[in-house]
Amino acid sequence: MIKVAPSILSADFSCLGEEIRKIEAGGADWVHIDVMDGNFVPNLTFGAPVVAKIRKVTKLFFDCHLMVEHPETYIEAFAKAGADQIVVHAEAAKHLHRCLQQIHAQGVKAGVALNPASSLSLVEEVLPDADLFLLMTVNPGFGGQKFIPTVLPKISRLRRMLQYAGLTTDIQVDGGINAETAELVAGAGATVLVAGSYVYGADDAAAAIASLKAVR
Repeated sequence: MIKVAPSILSADFSCLGEEIRKIEAGGADWVHIDVMDGNFVPNLTFGAPVVAKIRKVTKLFFDCHLMVEHPETYIEAFAKAGADQIVVHAEAAKHLHRCLQQIHAQGVKAGVALNPASSLSLVEEVLPDADLFLLMTVNPGFGGQKFIPTVLPKISRLRRMLQYAGLTTDIQVDGGINAETAELVAGAGATVLVAGSYVYGADDAAAAIASLKAVR
C-alpha cells in the first residue's frame, strides 16, 4: 500500500494548523516536514519550536526530513518536539551509522536520504539500520521543482538491494510527485510519496491525496 506524506513546505504558513488539519481530513498518512538550514540547502524553513507547536493540532505521523549540516546536533530537539521519524542526509552525516543510533535512542524511527546525484553506495552499509530510505527526485532546497526521471532506475536498484538483504524497508520519494510521476516511482519500488504543490496547490486536496493512494 502507498503512503502519502504531503509536504507542508507548500502549505500556507499563515494558517499552518488549518493546513495540516485539511490534509488529515483528506486522508494523508504522514506530515512531511522539510527542515532546511540555509547551509546544506539554499533555503531556511522550520525549526524544532514550530514542530512542537504543530504537534498539538494533529496525531498524524510526523516525518521530519533534516536537510541540514551536522544533523546529529538537531536530533534530540526534533525528537522532543514530536517527530515520529527523523531522516538525515547521508551526504551531511559524517558518521551515518552513529546518527541512526542517535535517532533510535530517542525512541523514533530513523531514515536516510540521498540527493539525485548521490550513489547508493553511501547507504549500502546501513541497509539493516534504517527504517526508511528517501530518494530525492529533485535537488533539495525548494518546492515545486520538476521531477528528475533518471532517479527511477536508482529506485529499482535500491529495492533490489533491500530484497537481496531480506528487507521490506519503505522507499520514499520526494520531488515533482503528481498522479503521473507517482505511477512511475511506485512501479520502480517506492512505497511512500511526498507531495507538496500537487496536494496544496489542488482545488481539492482530498482528491489529490486519493489519486496518489490509488497508485499500485
